[in-house]
Amino acid sequence: MVPLPVHVLLLFCLVPVRTYKKEEFSEELLIKPLYSEQLYAHFQFTTKWHTDITKDSFRHTRLFPRALGEIIKEHNLVELHISLTSGLWRYEQWGYPIYDAAPGAEVWAWFKDGTDNVDEKWKLLSNTLSGLLCASMNFVDSSNSISPEFSFRPKGVVENSSINNSYVRYASLPRELVCTENLTPWKKLLPCDTRHGLVSLLNSEYIHNTRYHSLGIHFRQICSDSTCTTPALELQQTVSLVYDYRILGSKDWSFKKLFGQGFYQKCALADRSEIFVDTTSASSKHFDLEQAPDEIITSIRGGYTSTYAKYTLKDSYLSVSAKDENTEIVPLQVPPYIHANQYLKGYGQEKGGIVTKIHNNFWKHLDVVLLQNIPWYVPIYLHTLKIVANGRDIQPFALRYIPGKQREKPYYLEVLLRLPPQSTTRISIDFDYVFLKWQEYPPDANHGFYIGSAVISAYLPLARNFTGLPQDGGTIRDSFNASRSGYLVQVRTESLVITLPTPDFSMPYNVICLACTVVALAFGPLHNITTRRLVLKPTKKLGLLDRVKKLLHRDKSEEK
Repeated sequence: MVPLPVHVLLLFCLVPVRTYKKEEFSEELLIKPLYSEQLYAHFQFTTKWHTDITKDSFRHTRLFPRALGEIIKEHNLVELHISLTSGLWRYEQWGYPIYDAAPGAEVWAWFKDGTDNVDEKWKLLSNTLSGLLCASMNFVDSSNSISPEFSFRPKGVVENSSINNSYVRYASLPRELVCTENLTPWKKLLPCDTRHGLVSLLNSEYIHNTRYHSLGIHFRQICSDSTCTTPALELQQTVSLVYDYRILGSKDWSFKKLFGQGFYQKCALADRSEIFVDTTSASSKHFDLEQAPDEIITSIRGGYTSTYAKYTLKDSYLSVSAKDENTEIVPLQVPPYIHANQYLKGYGQEKGGIVTKIHNNFWKHLDVVLLQNIPWYVPIYLHTLKIVANGRDIQPFALRYIPGKQREKPYYLEVLLRLPPQSTTRISIDFDYVFLKWQEYPPDANHGFYIGSAVISAYLPLARNFTGLPQDGGTIRDSFNASRSGYLVQVRTESLVITLPTPDFSMPYNVICLACTVVALAFGPLHNITTRRLVLKPTKKLGLLDRVKKLLHRDKSEEK
């Protein structure tokens, strides 16, 4: 062995050794047969980094994605929540999801206290996220963003008890579509590549063939220990899928049917890789797991008991499958305590209204917060607000309303009210239709204009119909035995489509075609007449010999 020169050894001694702070990564999959003819699959990838966001930079990390970390650092973010969803979650049939999301794109963020020019940073953030996720979030600006006062609170730890809602921004794009272009950059944020770990099961061909699918990114600050003296950062990347048994062909399911392949190799960077199958619901008592689970977990959460079959992933092939012998559709035994829907009222294109119905199936009254972010081109009138429950008018505890301004800011309405037990509360408000400038109409103006989902927030005393509570412990497994006095749920309603007064854009097209045809037909002859020169061509006199040759040539041609 040849020894290294002295100057080379000194060079190695001068290179600083980078020491990474403790980082953890876990991946989980929850499969739950729903009471209707659907199957719920929820992927959750959690990255924890025990560091201080105010002191550390994101340039040297082992597991935390640097691309997202630099965005968080540059825009002074404390929390960031993004969702890209296709389809509508049916609360009255499926219960509550782990993470609720509105149809389309939804983003809300908390900025650090003392941040200057929050609106400017919010605009830069939306443009940056648009490039990161290949989504149309660059359309998020002050014209469709609000600062809710009650509905959104930090899900992580905060430095002081006082919360200033001027540092939170919320916006939604209900028309945004979710496709493979969003899934590919979402996968690149994970520490392992797409061939290792649970992410290998996320094939775009099978994901986009579901009845409901949602991508999520959730960043927040958490405590490293029980004393909460050392902060930590947590990033959760989620995928929620709802499969329809009628598309699968039967109630028998397997990894091959759901994801197109089985599990082959564990992610080497993951501290924990687990699969949970919910065996609690009545619709899941009739199927048999063909693979014996590693452990049966009994969860006691909020007075409601659940059982889960747990599989620990290793470096070996695994394909969980189940056969269901029950052919009947089992309805939801106990409906969710809170669910809502939204629709339009009125006729014509002069006046209309938005109606939100909130159903309280609990035996006691419940306090809820209704949030509506209404676009500027749908001017609402506060004096027409009516809240009626079981035929009786209800006065809200608190009301926040900020009128919109055309092309600058939307209409913001937030209502805090108490729902009577076993009631259906109807909240309605009227609006007018406005005329837009011809350049403000989209290419498919006849399709209509979208109004985002209403957000209903409430604390429920029981954990029935919950599929998981990651906000308690950060992961699905940690939330199984979480017991609290109340559980926060947020329910999103349907998106609305309205038809604004739209001019006949085909008429200018017809006029342009007709005018161009007339001009082409008239301009051509006129141009030829006015620009062409008429020159007389002199005739040449033929001699006697030439005339004889011409006559002979004509006679021969006639004989032929």
